[in-house]
Amino acid sequence: MARYSSPPDPIVYKNKVWDVVRLIPAGQVATYGQIAALVAIPAGIEPAEYLAFSPRWVGGAMASCPADVPWQRVINSQGKISLPKGGGYEHQRELLEMEGIVFDARDRIDLNRYRWSGLE
Repeated sequence: MARYSSPPDPIVYKNKVWDVVRLIPAGQVATYGQIAALVAIPAGIEPAEYLAFSPRWVGGAMASCPADVPWQRVINSQGKISLPKGGGYEHQRELLEMEGIVFDARDRIDLNRYRWSGLE
């Protein structure tokens, strides 16, 4: 299996990711892997390779997204914010709480309650 640190055409991939993230409604979240599953596999990438690398690619896209992308609505598969405390965590949490999203005592979001279906 080849190792990919970035998609074959990073600009095209990032734009596709941002288009999907723009669809997530306020008060809902999606995981990096969920966003990756909604973005078409780039040409030349095997599905197994895409599955292995795409959540990281989505994370890279979110790190450089334009201001109109609701980046705060993308979290990890454990229902947690991936940013470190003191490194953006507090801001992301505040934005999500302002949208009505509740965190539990372990700083997790209930994905059964707040996960975006991706079909809207």
